[in-house]
Amino acid sequence: MIDLGLLIIRLVVGLTFVGHGAQKLFGWFGGYGLKGTGGWLESIGLKPGVTMALLAGLGELVGGLLFAAGVGTWVGALLIALTMLVAIVKVHGANGYWATQNGYEYNLVLIAVAIGVALIGPGAYVLF
Repeated sequence: MIDLGLLIIRLVVGLTFVGHGAQKLFGWFGGYGLKGTGGWLESIGLKPGVTMALLAGLGELVGGLLFAAGVGTWVGALLIALTMLVAIVKVHGANGYWATQNGYEYNLVLIAVAIGVALIGPGAYVLF
């Protein structure tokens, strides 16, 4: 059952990050695409905005794919953790811990899940 539990965690977290990356890169799922996301990133001091949006989107998309597939789990987890760390530092950290106050609670949970799965390993159910 451990392997099935790890698969569920990897798929939910990994595919959620794939979706977030697609929002930034392609404007899918209600996202703003590179230009819109880049404009917002510039407004919070991350410049050049479009380049930063590209890096964030690729980090989320590639990290999520690797994590979900269970291939290169450490790399996927690192990309997920890094994007969440930037989100904490640049957006949520100043708001305190709780997500109800736009704090970093959820970002920290995602970092813990990504690193925890990387330490345990992806389990038996991997893409190849």
